[in-house]
Amino acid sequence: MQIKDITNELEAFAPLSLQEDYDNCGLIVGQKQWECTGALLTLDCTEAIIDEALATNCNLIIAHHPILFSGLKKLNGSNYIERTIIKAIQNNIAIYAAHTNFDNVKNGVNLKIAQKLGLQNLSILAPKANAIKKLVTFVPETHHQKVLDALFEEGCGNIGNYNNCSFNAKGTGTFMGNETSNPFIGKPNQLSVEVEVRIETIFEAFNESKIISALKLAHPYEEIAYDIYSLSNSHQNIGSGMLGELVEEMAEDDFLSHVKQSLNAKCLKYTQKTGKNIKKVAICGGSGQFLIKNALNSGADAFITSDFKYHQFFDAENKLLLIDAGHYETEQFTPEIFYDIIRNKFVTFAIRLSKINTNPVNYF
Repeated sequence: MQIKDITNELEAFAPLSLQEDYDNCGLIVGQKQWECTGALLTLDCTEAIIDEALATNCNLIIAHHPILFSGLKKLNGSNYIERTIIKAIQNNIAIYAAHTNFDNVKNGVNLKIAQKLGLQNLSILAPKANAIKKLVTFVPETHHQKVLDALFEEGCGNIGNYNNCSFNAKGTGTFMGNETSNPFIGKPNQLSVEVEVRIETIFEAFNESKIISALKLAHPYEEIAYDIYSLSNSHQNIGSGMLGELVEEMAEDDFLSHVKQSLNAKCLKYTQKTGKNIKKVAICGGSGQFLIKNALNSGADAFITSDFKYHQFFDAENKLLLIDAGHYETEQFTPEIFYDIIRNKFVTFAIRLSKINTNPVNYF
C-alpha cells in the first residue's frame, strides 16, 4: 500500500481542483510513492499529532487544516508550524491536507454536520458557478450509443437528481481527408457525406481530461470533432454551506440546546432571538460568515457557523438566528469522513482517528 493509493481515494471523493484559490490542499510533506504503514486522521496537524503518529506506527497524517498556508522562508523551528514540519521530515511522516475541497462537495464536511443535527431535505446553500462544462461532439450513427455510454460511464450527464442526461440530433456531416489520412468512412482525397448524431451533454469541469480520454477511446474517427463550452450555471452539488430542515420545528431555546449538545460545544454565541420557531437551518463548517446573505435569502430560520466578528451579528437584522458554535466544534467530525472513505476501499488497512483534541480555544 502506497500513500498515493490512499490519497487517490480522497481526491476521487473531493478533487483538489475544488479547493479555494487561497487554500493548500494535497500532499504537503512526504512522497506519494512511500509505503504506507498506517494513517492517522485529525482536524489539525501539530507536534503532538506527529508524536501520536510515531506512537501508533502511522507514517501518514491526514488533516483537514493544512499545516502550511503560505510559503516558508525559513525552517529553523521558531514556531509550531516549522517545528511540526521538521519533526515530520526527520521521521519520514507524510502530511496530507483535505480542506476546502471537502467543504465544497455535497457529501463532505457540511453533510456530516447536518447528520449530527438531524437535518433532512438537504441542498447546497451557495452553489458554485463555473464548475460545469458542456461537451458537443459528432458521431456516426452506427457508434452513437457506444460513445454516449462511454461518456456517461465517466460522469457526463449528471444534473441534480438525474443522470445520463443528453441531447441528440441527427444531421449531415462532411469531411475529406488528405493523402496521409486513414478515414474510418470513405477514402483519402474523396468527399464523404455521412449521417451523424450531434451529442450534447454536460460534465464537471474537474473531470475534463477523463471525459476527453473516454471520447477518444470510444469514437471511431481518426480526427474527432468536438467543442467544449464553459458554463456559468451553478452546480447543484458543489458549493459552500448547506441548507436543511429539522424533522420537527423547535422553539429557539430548545434548538440552541440541541445545537450545543449535537456539536459538543462548551458554549454558543448567538444573536437576539427572533421569536420564531426553528425549522429551516443553514450551516457551514468553519468560517462561514461570508454566507450570511445566502442564509437570509434562503429563508432559513437559523444559520450555524463560526468566527463571526462583532458587527456581523447585526447583519442578521432580527430575521434569523445567527449561531457561532466554534470553528473546531463545527469541523471536529471531518476525520470521520476520511475514515469512511478509506475503510470502504481498504478494509484491512490500519487507520486511526486521533485521540488528541487540537482545539486551541479554551473556555472558562
